[in-house]
Amino acid sequence: MGDIRLTWLGHSCFQIDAAGITVLIDPFITGNPTATVKPEDLEPDIIAVTHGHGDHLGDTVSIAKRTGCPVVCIHEISQYLKSKGIKTSGMNIGGRVELEGILFTMTDARHSSSIDESGWSFDGGRAAGFVIRIGGTSIYHAGDTGIFGDMELIAKLYHPDVAIVPIGGKYTMDARDAAIAVEMLNPKLAIPMHYNTFEVISQDPNVFKNCVSRVSDADVVIMEIDSPIIL
Repeated sequence: MGDIRLTWLGHSCFQIDAAGITVLIDPFITGNPTATVKPEDLEPDIIAVTHGHGDHLGDTVSIAKRTGCPVVCIHEISQYLKSKGIKTSGMNIGGRVELEGILFTMTDARHSSSIDESGWSFDGGRAAGFVIRIGGTSIYHAGDTGIFGDMELIAKLYHPDVAIVPIGGKYTMDARDAAIAVEMLNPKLAIPMHYNTFEVISQDPNVFKNCVSRVSDADVVIMEIDSPIIL
């Protein structure tokens, strides 16, 4: 797939390093009991936020203010972040933006999206996922979502090489549903996220791996926090 380094920072937060550019997705670090880094350790060139919940928007404001990096997000979150003096690239479902040679396509997700930290004064719009294309490699970060049939369209339109999907249950699809999502998405590599951060989303990722093996040829990588893999 190319020389792309992918690091899981816990929960749904991932860092992608490629061609001298660092993309940080859903930087929930403060308050994340599984995180091994601090917000001030992170130096992204771009932040991508899937939705406004505190375990996804997370430390976006403090990191973006410190680094001056732009935040790719849905329009409503963009408006909120602009009110904080942050540079944004607002977009919406189906839209595309290119920053630093990296193409972000915003996909649907089935979830809510209040901006928790705003005190309900800002609408969070819709929850979303991203297909992030770096060179010839497409990485799909599903965000928080339940399973939905249009994942087949995501496969048809964007041909994800890597699918990062939530498996925690309760607030998203669980391991078994996520395996069917992988079947529809048809990636080369599937990675579980959004599990075991808190007791309420406790899951055995090996259940996901075993379920995927029954329905898909995708390789499953159960990542360790702060242990990068090369794509």
